[in-house]
Amino acid sequence: MDFAFLGDTMGQLLAVTPLTVALWFWCILIGGILACFITWARVSGVPVVTHLAAAYIFVFRGSPLLIQMYLLYYGVSQFSEVRHSIVWPILRDSFNSAVISLALCTAGYTAEIFRGGLQAVPGREIEAGRAIGMSGFTLFRRIIAPIAMRQALPAYSTEIVLMMKSTALASLVTVWEVTGVASRIITHTYRTFEVFICAAIIYLVLNFLIIRLLGFVEYLVSPHLRARPTSVIKRGAPPGHASGPIEMPEVPR
Repeated sequence: MDFAFLGDTMGQLLAVTPLTVALWFWCILIGGILACFITWARVSGVPVVTHLAAAYIFVFRGSPLLIQMYLLYYGVSQFSEVRHSIVWPILRDSFNSAVISLALCTAGYTAEIFRGGLQAVPGREIEAGRAIGMSGFTLFRRIIAPIAMRQALPAYSTEIVLMMKSTALASLVTVWEVTGVASRIITHTYRTFEVFICAAIIYLVLNFLIIRLLGFVEYLVSPHLRARPTSVIKRGAPPGHASGPIEMPEVPR
């Protein structure tokens, strides 16, 4: 095992890791915002709006992400109208095209996850909120949104992790992130195994940090699942007097 080569390779890959993180962050942020509007359209009850949102979800969930990325970066440049429009300075940049492609794709999946979370809200909870006089916005903020978030977070966590791994496709549109630089190193050294092992370690560490962060968020938004403190009361002891320190059971992750 050539540790000097591994160290040099890891150094080159770590140098472009911030670009991978930035690519993932922007696609999750833009895709999440877009997914909120698509989810609203899906549950709006307006037939035309609902069908348009359903068509968007079908297209971006039914076609491969790689083809979507190729069409946006290489395909739209064939049209002179696009090249002379105000959006061309954005689309001709490979990083921007990769972000837009990833965001459009994840928005389709995320919208269905959010819609499932909304549908999981018990109707009796909404009726109870209306019965005590909550307005529409207050009802959404205090009851619908927290419950829907708890229901959707496990599936959304998986989508977030998948998007981190999907950033590897950006190398195919000349974005030199971790996978792109790894491929470039392989073309010069022909040492596939060592280079991709280094890249895999970086992705594993990034996904581990994301999973732990999302697990902490899920813990924060699920107070009803936290175990209550327990204590043993001695026979004959006055109320509130415990025989020992309070034992806090381990909270399941």
